[in-house]
Amino acid sequence: MLSSLSPPTPSLVNRNRCPVNETGRLSLPKSSKLLIGPRRTGYSSSRLRMSTGNGGVGMNPPGGVGEKDGVIIVDHGSRRRESNLMLNEFVNMFRDKTGYPIVEPAHMELAEPSIRDAFGACVRQGAIRVIVSPFFLFPGRHWHQDIPALTAEAAKDHPGVSYIVAAPLGLHELLVDVVNDRIKYCLSHVAGDAEECAVCAGTGKCKLY
Repeated sequence: MLSSLSPPTPSLVNRNRCPVNETGRLSLPKSSKLLIGPRRTGYSSSRLRMSTGNGGVGMNPPGGVGEKDGVIIVDHGSRRRESNLMLNEFVNMFRDKTGYPIVEPAHMELAEPSIRDAFGACVRQGAIRVIVSPFFLFPGRHWHQDIPALTAEAAKDHPGVSYIVAAPLGLHELLVDVVNDRIKYCLSHVAGDAEECAVCAGTGKCKLY
């Protein structure tokens, strides 16, 4: 689906800017331009903590995804089947790229699988902690209210399984590359130098008006 995207430029991911310390975590210098975490984005730090209200015992590594973690990538959901299927493709890409063993798609509304469905699927595969990652750009009402409420409701069916609703994509330098790549590819298509990308294929939307 995103095969047209250019790989990240070395300047954004080289070890001088993002060295890995002895624990295996990224050690970001204070001057880093990556806009992550509550301090730079204004996200509430309490929103990013793992919920303890479901009786979770926290047996997974706190700083990374472990084999007993389940990851749910949740988007809004659409009445358009093709849009929903693209989330499945992204989840496959994410699973292949990260190597995480338990990754499930979910739609907040309008389509299945729901957050409840995905939560249950993670638990059936052995997850004792579930990380819900909203496939949204910015922290609007769905991130503040709807997704946490739906996740809390799903967790009631699985006492002892802890969960966290992670931050949305937010402001990140790599998103600049994604947006720029999309713009350049669409202009190449309009100029007759490239086929429609997987996102626009069959829609006829990528044209000058």
